[in-house]
Amino acid sequence: MKKQILIVATIAITLLVSCNSTKKPIESTTAAATKKKAPFIWEAATVYFLMTDRFNNGDKLNDLNYDRTKTAGKLRGFQGGDIKGISKKIDEGYFDKLGINAIWFTPIVEQIHDAVDEGTGLSYGFHGYWTRDWTALDPNFGTKEDLANLVKKAHAHGIRIVLDGVINHTGPVTEVDTVWPNYWVRTSPVCDYQNYDSTTICTLVANLPDIRTESTQNVDLPPFLVEKWKNEGRYDQEVAELDAFFKRTGYPRTPRYYIIKWLTDYITDYGVDGYRADTVKHTEESVWADFKKQCDYAFTTWKQKNPTKVLDSNSFYTIAEVYNYNISAGKYFDFGDKKVNYYANGFNNMINFEFKWDAKKDHEYIFSKYSTLLNGELKGSSVLNYLSSHDDGAPFDGLRTHGIEAGTKLLLSPGVAQVFYGDESNRVLEVAGTQGDAKLRSAMNWDAIKSNPSTKSNLLHWQKLGKFRKNHPAIGAGVHQQLSATPYIFTRTLIKDGFKDQVLIGLDLPVGKKQLDVSAVYPDGTKLKDGYSGLTTIVKNGQIKLKTDFDIVLLEKK
Repeated sequence: MKKQILIVATIAITLLVSCNSTKKPIESTTAAATKKKAPFIWEAATVYFLMTDRFNNGDKLNDLNYDRTKTAGKLRGFQGGDIKGISKKIDEGYFDKLGINAIWFTPIVEQIHDAVDEGTGLSYGFHGYWTRDWTALDPNFGTKEDLANLVKKAHAHGIRIVLDGVINHTGPVTEVDTVWPNYWVRTSPVCDYQNYDSTTICTLVANLPDIRTESTQNVDLPPFLVEKWKNEGRYDQEVAELDAFFKRTGYPRTPRYYIIKWLTDYITDYGVDGYRADTVKHTEESVWADFKKQCDYAFTTWKQKNPTKVLDSNSFYTIAEVYNYNISAGKYFDFGDKKVNYYANGFNNMINFEFKWDAKKDHEYIFSKYSTLLNGELKGSSVLNYLSSHDDGAPFDGLRTHGIEAGTKLLLSPGVAQVFYGDESNRVLEVAGTQGDAKLRSAMNWDAIKSNPSTKSNLLHWQKLGKFRKNHPAIGAGVHQQLSATPYIFTRTLIKDGFKDQVLIGLDLPVGKKQLDVSAVYPDGTKLKDGYSGLTTIVKNGQIKLKTDFDIVLLEKK
């Protein structure tokens, strides 16, 4: 990888640029405008995605529940991570140092109690996608009080919370986890993904009962759930809330609407800021339009009841996991016999499965492509870019040998950036003795962060770029313009609701002694600080001089 020097100049006016010629400096903004705190803009967010069970164990007393004592396959059992563990890292400032402004974690609702054999050894529902009861939290993850405290702590740090919602399926059937009634679920056929129907009206895999989301039949609560709620002393309350929900909405009592009610309760009760929706393309798109409508209602209700806790005027944010959706497809996903626009059916954002391939290209290819699409056909919407995830077996940097390059490309690209836990610390994605997606789901490598110099160096790189990205929403949500190919220099400009932000970035400049022409941006006498080395300099004759051991320079007004 070529060494890169990043020159950052923040201004709030239209920039007339040329880094290879001498020009009169652009008129400076006022000090107040320069120091104005950047607003939170979802389209520019940096989202930290973590697996709740694998991130951090904050309470060892909740590590074993429901007699989950069977020997599981490697990395296929619960390991102790929980909600309190996430909160502790918020308290420690870990996310602040990374420039994270949203945290998405895997589902925390009650999972099936037993384990199943998937052909890779016994597996428990540590990942959160095998729901047993949408209305309860799994005690392995924590309590509702823990969730309330986490949201409070996150919001105090300016961090939004994104829950992970599953409507498509329940958990597998086991000896102790009975199948839901057939008027709630189907157990066949298995999806073959040849067209729309064989992707939606089917089960993902064998023994993963599929919710009949297309059903128009009024159904009763599953008998096992009624018995469970009665044993827990909350049956009357749950039924009363359901009655009120169906009376308010006028929806029929079909499976989809029960689950929508249960998931949106977490918004009303705790003020979470967004949902990442799982297995979206396996459920009719109208489900998600209804889901978003009720999410918006719940978020508005929470804000009205908690006016002192409201962070800003942003609406509730939804992210769709439509497996294999690519940004190049624009607004539509093609099933072969039908194209669906999920942006028009409940979603602000789509997970972009194409970015990890685009990241193999040069910077200008990535940046100009994404800026063109996001400010063209996708204007007003966004995509979530990632380089690794919990279920993508072909990550960009599986061996973790390109951590610096990965951080630069992900965090400087237009769109929402998803940092998968351990991207920043080179957590291994190849684990001996694991099979399938288990290799992607190792425990967070906290010990390496403390003791490994290479890990510390990689983390520091991600931290500095992450904080820069957080401070300048033009990076994720602005318009990209290349100014020079050699050296590679470009701008990002964002003008939104009266807020203006513009950054100037240069790459591939010499390491060591640096004499840089900044006359297009800063007038003589301007005192600048390099955010990477901590050194300061003053503009003289349109030039600045620096000598650092780093291959990245971040210039800001002192």
